[in-house]
Amino acid sequence: MMLPKQRALAEEFRVSRDTVQRAFRELQSEGWIDTRRGQGSRVIRTQRIHSPSKGQGPDRTVTLLSLIAQAFEEPEVTLDVFTLTSESLEAHIRLQSEEIRAGNIAPQRIALRLLLPSESLEFPYWRTGDGVHDQLLRERFLDITRRHTRSLRRMLSDLRAMKLVPEVEFEIRRALLVPAFKLYLINNVEALHGTYQVFTRPIALDTGVITAIDVSSLGAQLTHYVKDGQDPFSQGTVVVESMQAWFNSAWEHLTAGALPES
Repeated sequence: MMLPKQRALAEEFRVSRDTVQRAFRELQSEGWIDTRRGQGSRVIRTQRIHSPSKGQGPDRTVTLLSLIAQAFEEPEVTLDVFTLTSESLEAHIRLQSEEIRAGNIAPQRIALRLLLPSESLEFPYWRTGDGVHDQLLRERFLDITRRHTRSLRRMLSDLRAMKLVPEVEFEIRRALLVPAFKLYLINNVEALHGTYQVFTRPIALDTGVITAIDVSSLGAQLTHYVKDGQDPFSQGTVVVESMQAWFNSAWEHLTAGALPES
């Protein structure tokens, strides 16, 4: 799959061309895209999602895009998400927002609860051996998170203000937890769970390229579970309900409350 041109992405996301180029360099260094002069950038790796509830054969493979798209086809969309930066979530909500604006789907209610790590925590990720660039790496992480949460808030607020979705609820809370995994709970019936993989790689900063400890869920296999309406003791039902209970408890007891509007 070919990616849009860098200039178009810079205009769409309202960032500088340098920011887009830096993102492309990082994706290429991680092996996700192949960029060639005059030919553009092409996606060469995709994320694997294993779905034990999808039976045998090719249907066992699903994508986060397809799961989010299916959720937004329902009249009521509920998403509870525990993640590190919300970068992937923002991209998928953006796609669904465009579908709503185009009139292809028309949910009547969107309720999103986003659980992110507190910015006050010390993170084991984004570190170098000598510590010289650790603060710059931390600022890079915070900038990524803040940029995507602002974008999410703006997109959902616009859908409500334009009366494209009658009811929109969006709340962010910061947890005293460093995520070792990401979790999507979709429409109260599905769960998507995947661990973050820690590795060392080159990271492009404004001061140059350094080697540091980074973390990503893109290289890990995610697992998809679906509640069985007929069997309350099925694996899918038990996993979804236990993960929902964990999210609710973390939301209520491990956070400092909702973030103020920004």
